[in-house]
Amino acid sequence: MGNTLYLECSSGISGDMAVAALLDLGADQEVLKKAVASLPVEGCSIEISRVKKSGLDACDFLVHLDEAHENHDHDMEYLHGTEEQCRSHVHSHDQGEGHHTHTHFHGEHMHTHEGNSHGHSHEAGAHHTHRGLQEVLAIISQAELSGRAKETAVRIFTILAEAEAKAHGVPLEQVHFHEVGAVDSIVDIVAAAVCLDDLDITETVIPRICEGRGFVRCQHGVIPVPVPAVVNIAQANQLPLHLTETEGELVTPTGAAIAAAIRTKEQLPESFVIKKTGIGAGKRTYDRPSLLRAMLIGTKEQPAVKHDCVCRLETNIDDCTGETLGYVMERLFEAGARDVNYTPVYMKKNRPAYQLNVICSRESVPELESIIFRETTTIGIRKMEMERAVLERSPETVQTSLGEAEVKVCTLPSGEKRCYPEYAAAERLAAKNGISYQDAFEQIKRETQEKFR
Repeated sequence: MGNTLYLECSSGISGDMAVAALLDLGADQEVLKKAVASLPVEGCSIEISRVKKSGLDACDFLVHLDEAHENHDHDMEYLHGTEEQCRSHVHSHDQGEGHHTHTHFHGEHMHTHEGNSHGHSHEAGAHHTHRGLQEVLAIISQAELSGRAKETAVRIFTILAEAEAKAHGVPLEQVHFHEVGAVDSIVDIVAAAVCLDDLDITETVIPRICEGRGFVRCQHGVIPVPVPAVVNIAQANQLPLHLTETEGELVTPTGAAIAAAIRTKEQLPESFVIKKTGIGAGKRTYDRPSLLRAMLIGTKEQPAVKHDCVCRLETNIDDCTGETLGYVMERLFEAGARDVNYTPVYMKKNRPAYQLNVICSRESVPELESIIFRETTTIGIRKMEMERAVLERSPETVQTSLGEAEVKVCTLPSGEKRCYPEYAAAERLAAKNGISYQDAFEQIKRETQEKFR
């Protein structure tokens, strides 16, 4: 049936925070490492460790990038530099091959272009390439992942690419991921998909996602928070953003894409139990701890009290013999009646009589009515539909000191179990052991109750 995940995004969400929280929740580290190692990308490695955030023990997931692939995603000085440092920088080239525009964003480092593109070095010794969405999806398809993990990863990356395409006003096929950000994002997204699959998450509850405000620096400029890609993801997928007074970016595009891809519910159940909790640490430092708390939740296992409808048939009979009434009862039970009983009553002219009461399903009514009319002297039957509550029960065979006995085990809403020996079992064991029926019944009940306590 799968598990239900609750993400408490009071400090936002990012790719590394999501992966760390899922690992702390119990996702298999070795499964994750094997999956990441199978990715056909270079220049990265992962590290899983424990850190303290506001005195709380949390899991940290870090993607190490080599010098050629290093980015500034978690560099607070870089993200929140001075106005002069953050001045927008866009460069154009006309080299006889058409106009060429680069745009990079922190974290995911999305790259869009117009005209022909080529590898371009922004700094000496740092040669970068670009990957389109289809190339990224091809990388994911080559990794050793389960089918469900691949589907999740593809869904996350597609949501991310569509949001960036809208932000830059270009077709989806023209959106390219810069190599710097692509490696980081591919690992975060694939890792999250693998952890979700390993934990068998089938439902995810995200009531709200807290976000900061202000501005944040990207590689070539300053952009408002929430950043455009996050706004587009929230709009397209109806993510419940909650803006806080925190100056800074709490929600990254990768984090928003993960939330959008896995969120199935926006409201927690009225009551639930927490099966397990995991805390994932973020890298940035703001006025609130950078933590994402994940919980596996469920409803308390309570035996269900079943509710259904039954029919009650009743009629008054004052001129049938006891033998006839006994015969009618047997016939009614054979025909599917759930209960049959007779109640002594006085009818008109003070005649002693019996009221026949039959409990049955709606489907059994026609046949049981026919038996009553045919086998008794009544000329009318009253019929009522009734709702009933029925305890969960199960027939069991248990070994007692008197011998093997059949019992009925009923479960109360509180979870308490009550055991009732079947008449035939108590009768048989009373005769076998030379004791009274009452003693046999009580002994079977007492021993059975101990077994199911």
